[in-house]
Amino acid sequence: MGKTRVISKGYRHGTRDKYSKKYRTKGRPGLARYLVNFKRGDYVDIVADPSIQKGLPYSFYHGRTGIVFNVNRNALGVEMTKIVGNRQLRKRLHVRIEHVRKSRCNEAFLHLVKENDMKKQQAKKEGKSIVCKRVPEGPKPMKTVTASPEDVEVLAPLPFVENYF
Repeated sequence: MGKTRVISKGYRHGTRDKYSKKYRTKGRPGLARYLVNFKRGDYVDIVADPSIQKGLPYSFYHGRTGIVFNVNRNALGVEMTKIVGNRQLRKRLHVRIEHVRKSRCNEAFLHLVKENDMKKQQAKKEGKSIVCKRVPEGPKPMKTVTASPEDVEVLAPLPFVENYF
């Protein structure tokens, strides 16, 4: 009679490395984590903090980015897409503030928008029209390669030799 193997199916199964904290960051989070202001529409990264068990998201969502759709006293409502089989589902979950960080995924876009607004203002002052669209890099300019007749070497295959009797 063989032994029956019990496979753990708990809420935190398989998260030994995923939820382990980095060197010199162990313990409770600092005050700065609680003083961040979140607004609806903000991009946030869900990074589970294992030192706080309350409001801990399921391990699948660790490291994912979503958009805030609701702000509560202690938690944020975060909406994201999850691929299940061949479809994308909109998932909404409430996560405590300790497990959420402001995302930097939108920084480059916001910087570009600010730059374009400045360019538009400058162009308006000068009375010009400006195109702010990004244009893909075109083909490289043409080059002509010249070679002297001495440098050209013609390669020809060796003649076939039968070497059997």
